[in-house]
Amino acid sequence: MTCFSWRKLIILMVILFSVSAAAQGSPEGPPRVVVLELDQMVNHVTTEYIVEGIKYANDSHAEAVLLEMDTPGGMSNSMSEIIKAIYDSRVPVITYVAPSGSTAASAGFFILLAGDVAAMAPGTNSGAAHPVMLFNTNVGKTMEQKIENDSASYIRSIAEKRGRNVQLAEAGVRESKSFTEKEALDAKLIDVIAGSPQELLAKLDGRAVKRINDSTVTLHLAGATLDSYPMTRRERALAWVADPNIAFLLGATGIACLYIEFTHPGLVAPGVVGAVALVLALYAFNLLPLNMLGVLLIVVALALFALEVKVTSYGALAAAGVVAMTLGALILVDSPLPEGRIRLSTALGVTVPLAVITVVLLRLAIAAKRRKAITGEAGMIGVTGVAQSDIDPAGQVLVRGEIWQARSTARIAAGTPVRVLQVEGLTLAVEAVTDSR
Repeated sequence: MTCFSWRKLIILMVILFSVSAAAQGSPEGPPRVVVLELDQMVNHVTTEYIVEGIKYANDSHAEAVLLEMDTPGGMSNSMSEIIKAIYDSRVPVITYVAPSGSTAASAGFFILLAGDVAAMAPGTNSGAAHPVMLFNTNVGKTMEQKIENDSASYIRSIAEKRGRNVQLAEAGVRESKSFTEKEALDAKLIDVIAGSPQELLAKLDGRAVKRINDSTVTLHLAGATLDSYPMTRRERALAWVADPNIAFLLGATGIACLYIEFTHPGLVAPGVVGAVALVLALYAFNLLPLNMLGVLLIVVALALFALEVKVTSYGALAAAGVVAMTLGALILVDSPLPEGRIRLSTALGVTVPLAVITVVLLRLAIAAKRRKAITGEAGMIGVTGVAQSDIDPAGQVLVRGEIWQARSTARIAAGTPVRVLQVEGLTLAVEAVTDSR
């Protein structure tokens, strides 16, 4: 290699090292905070969104995750998955009830306390996390006590790990106690009150945060940029469908529309709407923990609606069907949290119209099946008319205002009332109507 080539190689290496050193020595960009929004019920879809958002923050080396919440609560298993994701995150997760007027009830209370930093905006509240059972039987009371104890121990564990007020956290479960932002701060359930994400980050800048593994991380949030990670339209639609109340409404709508299509074939629209609604309902119920007793009660209710038409019960069977379907709907979703089950208003609002539609359509279908045909050849049999001419063996008759060719095995004089026995193309087989008939 020539001296000139060596010289060019050395110059190139010097340039590369200079660029690398400049890049390493240049100041980094502003810290980045990934913003997630939980503004719906806690369910399978919203859980997937939050878990993916936390993963994105970890993979992209964000400074922190800001989880903004305004939720009535939801499914306990979905809540647990979110808390696990918060615990496993390498990036600190800030849980924040906002904006003003928002709430983090039930499952939202658990998630709020699970954050590395818990915050609330002015005019917000959180708590009311008591699990609710439906029936006051001895078995129900025993199960309620077990679920309450389990929920209480879970919230105690969260509060202890995060250094929060264990007694008041447990009161949020056992006594359904709810806290305003000031009460929560005074009780050391949360760490800070802030009116906006920017104010919150400014207050947290430089704060040392103890992680779940007992390590300590200092938050550097001065001038941080907010990296919004919103739900897609598809995720929002699926999260809406996954609400047990919406799923039950879609299922009932699907059944009603498909039944209309089966009893009135050719309408097309009810069949299409019913199929789509039923598919969406099945998708939602596939994500929900179903109670088979609830499913059985709904099937029994549909059977009672059908029997109401065939058995003279003066509405007793239909009423029993309404009760069975309402009870079935209330226990259909097996969740200890009330927000994770179907509401009584939804159950009644869907069951009563469905019962009316089913019974009315069944009555109409059976009546139509029993009714004699009034059109076509079958509709002519037994109809009476008048002979317009002598029929011997052929002639003409007036039936339903129309002149028909007619034949008879016996002679019939003109003006004699006749009855149609058979339709043979454009000719009617008739007989004379006598007084004895």
